[in-house]
Amino acid sequence: MKRLLRTLSGQAVWPPPVWLMRQAGRYLPEYRAVRAGVKDFVALCTTPALAAEVTLQPIRRYGFDAAILFSDILMLPWALGHGLEFKEGEGPVLPKLRNAADVAALDPARVADRVAPIMETVRLVRAGLLAEGFGETALIGFAGAPFTVACYMVEGGGSKDFAAVRGMAYAQPALFQRLMDVLTLASIEYLSAQVVAGAEVLMLFDSWAGVLSPSLFRRHCVAPATQIVAALRQRHPNVPVIGFPRLAGVMTREYAATRVDGVGVDTGSDIGAVAAMLPSRMAVQGNLDPLAVVAGGTAMTAEVAGILSAMRGRPFIFNLGHGIVPQTPPEHVAALLELVRAG
Repeated sequence: MKRLLRTLSGQAVWPPPVWLMRQAGRYLPEYRAVRAGVKDFVALCTTPALAAEVTLQPIRRYGFDAAILFSDILMLPWALGHGLEFKEGEGPVLPKLRNAADVAALDPARVADRVAPIMETVRLVRAGLLAEGFGETALIGFAGAPFTVACYMVEGGGSKDFAAVRGMAYAQPALFQRLMDVLTLASIEYLSAQVVAGAEVLMLFDSWAGVLSPSLFRRHCVAPATQIVAALRQRHPNVPVIGFPRLAGVMTREYAATRVDGVGVDTGSDIGAVAAMLPSRMAVQGNLDPLAVVAGGTAMTAEVAGILSAMRGRPFIFNLGHGIVPQTPPEHVAALLELVRAG
């Protein structure tokens, strides 16, 4: 069994498997070369040959224990018919979802056709891993968790405080629940299709879960994830799910009730303290500060040593606490893998 899959089954594999969030991306010159030839980011995500190529690039360079599908969490609202563009220097821009008509306009029936190129990417990556001698590398598919996807749809993009989406959840709970229901059911179908196409692990990114009050966290983070995990487990009982309720803090304990197989931990959390909240066989993933990799040297070495020391003896996946940043020197990533694999 592949090292990542063994860890997610509850084994304390050591040295731990390692992959990095956003490991395929702008810090790699080979990625920038591909991106320069594509008109926009959505086109890159929906051109299977190119998306598969950039998914495989960091595997060829570093030999990570997992490849993660190159895509974006906002491809699901795009597939539902919601507008999406990525503006240089600004990030994603979407129409602001505000009322019942906006929710009713979302069309789950169109998702399968629109994400068909992404499923072809999954198939190409799975075949490419085998063809290029990376048969022990697991392939991770993913989606944004419903609340985080809703954040971008309601806010119209990123936000400092997500006031509009939190306000809707409080002031218009029935409307917001309808949106969450649409996204939850669409996420199940989207993730299931990735498994059929060849994904061996699934990850649910709830990047903004930490902005919620405890009551809203239970309703809009824990409840949808529980529903998604249960549906996926019924359809694909041997495919593990990693959840990443970023900035959840002590609420991570309650997130474990979703029955995910692994929990991602963000940079701001003490990974040992979070691990102590969780069942002993539940894998923990994280949580090196991406800026420590930018710095490299003794700073990175010390941070890595602290994480490895805290997690030795339990199921653990070494990762970052958030995505790798564009200014990261590629040679620092190589040094990071040497540290992790030295145990």
